[in-house]
Formats: sequence, C-alpha cells, structure tokens
Amino acid sequence: MHPMRLSRRALLAATTAATSFSAAPPATAAAPGKNLRTGFDRLSAEGYALLDGQRVGIVTNPTGVTRDVHHIVDVMHADTRVNLVAVFGPEHGFRGTAQAGGSEGRYDDPATGLPVYDTYLKSGRPLADIFTTSGVDTVVFDIQDVGARFYTYIWTLYDCMEAAQLAGRRFVVLDRPNPVTGRSAQGPVLHKEFATFVGRQPISQAHGMTVTELARLYNGEFLTTPVPLETVLMTGWKRSEFYDAHGLPWVPPSPNMPTPDTALVYSGTCMFEGTNLSEGRGTTRPFELLGADGIDGRWAGAANELGLPGVHFREAYFAPTFSKFQGKTIGGVQIHVHDRAAYDPVRTGIALLVTAKKVWSGFSWRPDNWIDRLTGSTRVRTAIDAGAGTDEVVAGWQEELAAFRRIRKEYLLYK
Repeated sequence: MHPMRLSRRALLAATTAATSFSAAPPATAAAPGKNLRTGFDRLSAEGYALLDGQRVGIVTNPTGVTRDVHHIVDVMHADTRVNLVAVFGPEHGFRGTAQAGGSEGRYDDPATGLPVYDTYLKSGRPLADIFTTSGVDTVVFDIQDVGARFYTYIWTLYDCMEAAQLAGRRFVVLDRPNPVTGRSAQGPVLHKEFATFVGRQPISQAHGMTVTELARLYNGEFLTTPVPLETVLMTGWKRSEFYDAHGLPWVPPSPNMPTPDTALVYSGTCMFEGTNLSEGRGTTRPFELLGADGIDGRWAGAANELGLPGVHFREAYFAPTFSKFQGKTIGGVQIHVHDRAAYDPVRTGIALLVTAKKVWSGFSWRPDNWIDRLTGSTRVRTAIDAGAGTDEVVAGWQEELAAFRRIRKEYLLYK
C-alpha cells in the first residue's frame, strides 16, 4: 500500500464533499424499522437532479432494487427525468443468469431494449473503450456488496472507476449497507504481488466499508489519476447494524450468496475455495457447510474445543449437487452463528483450516495455491503448513492490518 501525501488526501476529501449529493448522513440516529434510504432511494426522490442533462449508463446486477423489489434499471428506464442509455453487467451478469466465473456477454435487454455490455474481467483501456462505445456521459454504480475483499463486485467498482477516468467519464456511486456491519476491518491485507480479480489492491480480507467509502479509498490511495467522483450516501444506517436492521429485501448478489447469513461467514469460509474441501457450493447452505470425503465428527469436535466466540459447529453430512464432490455424500461441519456481534469470521475460518488439517489426513491446498490469492500472500498457507495454531496465524497479519485501519479511517463516511 503506497503512502498517501496528506495534501492529496485532503484535496480529494474536499472535492468529494463539495460534489457529493450528500457528504455525510444526518447526525440523528434512525429508529429501528424502515427508515433506511439507500443511495438510489435518495437519488430518485430528488428527481435524478444529479444526472440532469447526462446520458447515463449503470453498472448493476439483480441487487439493484427498490424496497418493493422493482429493479432500478426498469424504474429509471420508465422515468422521463433520467436519460438511461446503457447497462453494464458484472460477473454473473446484469440479470444474474451466470454461475461463478461467468457473465452474460453483450445483448439487448428484453425488458427495456437497453444495450447491456459485459464488464467481467475487463479493465483499463478495453473497458474504457466500452464506455466510449456506449455513448454515456456518466457511469453510475449500484451493486450490493457483502464485505469481503475477494467478492469481485468491489473490483468491478475499481476497474470501472479507472476506466471511466481513462474515457473521460463522470462516475457516481450509489450506496447500500455493508450487510455484515462496518464496525472494523479484519484479516490479512493483500500484498500487491498477489493482486488478481479477487483482490486488486491492498485492503483487508473483511474491509468493513460501504461501496461509497471504498470508492473514496480507491480514488485517494490507489488510482494513479483520480476519477471525477460523486457519491449518494444512505441515511438512517449505522456502522453497527447488520443487514436485517431495516427490513430491506435481500436479493442474492450471486448464486451462492442466498442469504445475509451466507455473507456473515463468507469472508472466512471462502478460504476453503483454496483447499480440496467443499466450501458448500451445490448445497442450500454454501459457505456454511464445509466438508470432504473421509471427514467425520472429529472436525466439529476439534473446532468446538477452541471455544471461538459467537459460533458453534455441528457435525454434518451432505451431497453437493455441483462443484467439488458432486453427487457424493461427504462429512464435515455446519457453522451456526449464535452471537453475530461477537463472531469473527476470518479468525473462525483460520481455526477451521487449522483443525481440518489436524484431523483429516487427506487435507491439501489447491495445486495452484489459490489460497495465496484469497488471503493475499503466502503467509497463511506457510504458517499452517508449519504447524502454527490459530492465534499464531492471526498474529502474523496484525501490523499490516493496523496500518490499513489507519488509512481506512480517513475514508469512512458513517459514524
């Protein structure tokens, strides 16, 4: 993570505050219930004034919905106050028809007739050329994130910001809640030499930020030339709140993120993608069910003996319908979080890796060392292979995490 001169950081912060639809949410706290207003709620309530006179393109997916679950593309297309001319689809596609590692390609949306352009795995000049071809003046981003560094939508945000700058386009980010709260950052920080689409820049594994906060961080710390950035913040959201605090509908951001409970564990258990164990894809509880052929109740017993806060582990058996161990009944654990406030998903994920390796002789990392891409360095893999316990592995990233937290603090918008 390169150091940032204070003058540039202060300048960017002042610029964002001056051009944002809302530089900060109201100081009064919202009562429990339906008081939260997303960035889109506020944009539309103001008659899309921020987009007046602009040819607009939007980067979104099935999560871009109103409280009554109308898709914002359909809403905007039907509203004469906004000139929506293009849609840009990320991984899984704009309408969400593709599985992990897939997208929908270029097509015309049957519902609106709008051209849909594919952004997945595109960045830099090729993505800038797509923005130019689309004829948009302003690119809007509105996608529900889940709070983990390796969830690709936040890197679609980064790539689109960079491409918009290259294409000379304005960029607007509409905010939505971090579903697992914005209390703190947790986990290892990415080392730049391990940058991929599951982590472009050095942020922590659980970042504890919203997409507008991340956009400000990207502009201030990572983009060589900042993009003209405007943000529309939420009102009525507090950093301590989980997704269900305001009754917002949950639309799966991807096929294997069916509930907010999945998001709660994901920043820890997605690390099992880097092993030969199933991370629960092909079950009704992906990332909550973990296992492999030959694992029995000893794993749940070993994990429970650690007394990890906020969580219990149940011996479980399941048969994935696709992905690893497709159609085969395997053994493992199901994660049961009983205290969300106390639960630490990244520490729990490390504990499960450590105990799985101890109780199951068949444990191995994926041959391509994908675990290093997920965790951001070789540290986790080599420490576990050397016999380190959970506390020792977690201690290994604390200095870098503390440095990231200090930088992160400069870009937080909700108190």
